[in-house]
Amino acid sequence: MLIAFVGQADAQSAPIPLWENGAPNAIGKEPQDIPTITAFPAPKETATGAAVLVLPGGGYARLSDVKEGSDVAKWLNSLGISAFVLKYRLGPRYNQPVPLLDAARAMRTVRYRAKEWNIDATRIAILGFSAGGHLASTLGTKFDAGKPDAKDEIDKVSSRPDLMVLLYPVITMGEFTHAGSKKNLLGDNPTPELIKLYSNDLQVTKETPPTFLMHTMTDAGVPVENSMSFAAALRKNGVPFEFHLYEQGPHGVGLAPTNPYLASWAARCADWLALHGFMKMQVK
Repeated sequence: MLIAFVGQADAQSAPIPLWENGAPNAIGKEPQDIPTITAFPAPKETATGAAVLVLPGGGYARLSDVKEGSDVAKWLNSLGISAFVLKYRLGPRYNQPVPLLDAARAMRTVRYRAKEWNIDATRIAILGFSAGGHLASTLGTKFDAGKPDAKDEIDKVSSRPDLMVLLYPVITMGEFTHAGSKKNLLGDNPTPELIKLYSNDLQVTKETPPTFLMHTMTDAGVPVENSMSFAAALRKNGVPFEFHLYEQGPHGVGLAPTNPYLASWAARCADWLALHGFMKMQVK
């Protein structure tokens, strides 16, 4: 199945800064210091009211913001789902917990402004590729319910994703990690405690959101053990999940528009989103 969006309008908005008066822990005021979300609202005639926060990958050093960002947002729009692409702060300029602060703020912002964007605040998923999958799973295991006494109204809102979609994700900071992601996120000499804290297969609980996983056995960038260990942790904790493991395929395929074999993950993901009420199940 080839993915295409022939004739589809580019409905994205201008990037929206996540903090009006500067982000916490900001080193400067350059674009790299200003985390943003870009909204891609679903067409009104097909909108389901669901939304997905999209986190591109790039090893915590750059963002694959087209192949794993705007292209994915447009695919979600074709399903009637609104999308928001996050530009989070990157290493080596920013280490943990700054990317998590950005992801949490983005989730809170979308939920806080749900009515304005015609979104159901109880149907907001997070989707991440590679290092973006690590950040998505970090939020999915380290979310909070919001701070009732916060001065900022957005900070009062929960940062928990309702669902997670993790695509060839970095999960562990241990044996099977992606070395570049680990260095950019944790620095040159992370403590054993920090490595454990950001090994998200060790942080799963029964409150972790239901999850969709996709990986390939021949991924030379992020070993398949990352997804396998996360799936095992979800199973152990009774969290619903769906795991699509492909025999062949490289790392970083995005929607795989020229590979009919790998492109099938998008249709399977759409079915799974429908199973969880994000859209209507397609009748084939």
